[in-house]
Amino acid sequence: MKAKHQRLILVIAALVALIGAGLLAASALRDEAAYFYAPADVHSKGVEPGKAIRLGGMVVKGTLRHAPDGVTIRFDVTDGKATVPASFKGIAPDLFREGSGVVAEGAFDTSGTFIATNLLAKHDERYMPRELEGMNYDEKTHEMKAER
Repeated sequence: MKAKHQRLILVIAALVALIGAGLLAASALRDEAAYFYAPADVHSKGVEPGKAIRLGGMVVKGTLRHAPDGVTIRFDVTDGKATVPASFKGIAPDLFREGSGVVAEGAFDTSGTFIATNLLAKHDERYMPRELEGMNYDEKTHEMKAER
């Protein structure tokens, strides 16, 4: 066999292996490609207990309850279509409150409650740190100035 044919076969074999690896990786990540599950996704697709996921939505107003131990929090997460009960043991972020957005990392237990191991509180684009409340950005001088 000529060297030219050997190189061609090697290039074709490498290309086939590369395409195969890409397809294998894509099929393995098919269900995990979403950044987080919404409560409606949990109800429609179902998530097996113990599988680590991220659950995202809004904390339902009136559902935030602190346990007597002082570190356990129980709350409900909704996306407007479905609601999921959740629990977190630890210190919650300052921005975590009823009616605010949350992404919780954790897993479901066998009773259907989401047991969060980490809470990521979200804020909207209008968020302003307490230190900067009442201040405006001056585009001419590029400085923060107090409102008048």
